[in-house]
Amino acid sequence: MTDFSKLKTDKLFINGEWQDSQGGDMHAVINPATEETICDVVQGSAEDVDKAVAAAKEAFRSWRTTSAAERAAFLNAIADGMEKRKEDLVQAVSQALGCPTHITKWLHIDGPIYAMRYYAERTALMDKTEKVGHSLLIREPIGVCGFITPWNYPLHQFVGKVAPALAAGCTMVAKPSEITPLQDYVMAEIIASAGLPTGVFNLVPGAGPIVGAALSAHPDIDMVSFTGSTRAGVEVAKAAAPTVKRVTQELGGKSPLIITPDADLEAAVRWGCEDVFINSGQTCTALTRMLVPAERYAEAVEIARKVAEEVALGTDSSAFMGPLSSSRQRDIVRGYIEKGVAEGARLVCGGAETPEGLDKGFYVKPTVFADVTNDMAIAREEIFGPVTCLIPYQDMDEAIAIANDTEYGLSSGVWARDADSAMPVVRRIEAGLCFVNGGEFNYDAPFGGYKRSGNGREFGEAGLDEFIELKSVQLPA
Repeated sequence: MTDFSKLKTDKLFINGEWQDSQGGDMHAVINPATEETICDVVQGSAEDVDKAVAAAKEAFRSWRTTSAAERAAFLNAIADGMEKRKEDLVQAVSQALGCPTHITKWLHIDGPIYAMRYYAERTALMDKTEKVGHSLLIREPIGVCGFITPWNYPLHQFVGKVAPALAAGCTMVAKPSEITPLQDYVMAEIIASAGLPTGVFNLVPGAGPIVGAALSAHPDIDMVSFTGSTRAGVEVAKAAAPTVKRVTQELGGKSPLIITPDADLEAAVRWGCEDVFINSGQTCTALTRMLVPAERYAEAVEIARKVAEEVALGTDSSAFMGPLSSSRQRDIVRGYIEKGVAEGARLVCGGAETPEGLDKGFYVKPTVFADVTNDMAIAREEIFGPVTCLIPYQDMDEAIAIANDTEYGLSSGVWARDADSAMPVVRRIEAGLCFVNGGEFNYDAPFGGYKRSGNGREFGEAGLDEFIELKSVQLPA
């Protein structure tokens, strides 16, 4: 078990040094499985942001001119450090988020390590030039970046921002969520050990309305990348607007899974339920609206019931689902379950009551609703908990209409007879991501949403593009 008291969580990491905060307030990080305090983390201030941004701005002068090979070496050294301290990263995420450790490893840690090496291999793309008529297109880093990352996939989103930014030649200030900040402290130590030049990476934890707002509005921040709720994303965009900085956002979702009439119903429903229950439903891409052919609806409901009742809760090696991240999140999810019942949806299994034998910890039962209509709050609003809604449809036109009848467009899924027969359905769904017949998340491909689910893309080469300014050089004809 990692001893987090050895982390310098009473300090900020600015300009390559652990420094005191100008504010100095502390925030308790709670283990949601035990309800006990893991450690206290200092909360930064607007003055701390000023100091960190100044360090990043100064570091950008030289970092932007480093060779692609130098940047690749740093990224690979960071990835090596992540491998060496994998158990620390696993414990940092698992203890603060509540995800069982055996799931945390593959769900939260392995992918980010791969992504760090992925961007090490693509630093040379910054040297790529293109001739267009008598013009030459060259790529330059956008500058100083502010990163505001979420609590539900904290290392995933940290690397999705930091790795391509480093590859492009940008410098940065990172603000983790107050709920899950520990992996950022481990990463700061790894980054320092890798020898990254001072000021390139800076860490200022703190509250969103203070540190997040200061980063978003800061005149010397050239880009802000935010992952979180749509409501908070709007505030970030408003704060950033006066300085006309680039803003990329990965926001909320209420994603559909369309199961076609010729699909393997058992496989489709099981996968769809497990997609919602993994990480205790705290996944922005979770396919929380399961659209099923009306003629197979009763069968699908019974399969969903069976899957939910099989889910083991806890944090040991037999558990599939841990607690919610906080007492607040638990209460929000329970409130939605109660609202679903009040709206007339049929509670198939689960519910708002405390799971038996789990009086300690912020647990919520895996919950299945049937007889849901798309105008209900549980079908329209992001619950961010282990709650899935089954909705029947008569034909594919109705399924598409229900799927697209949402303000969100982050993710989607189609389960059909095979991938080829799924593609006509995929092309009609308004979402930036689509999982076909259980396809897995791919760090080589871009990730991002349509509509109010955000703008911009992370991961893949498109993730690097977000940190690039294109310069058009007009040469003599």
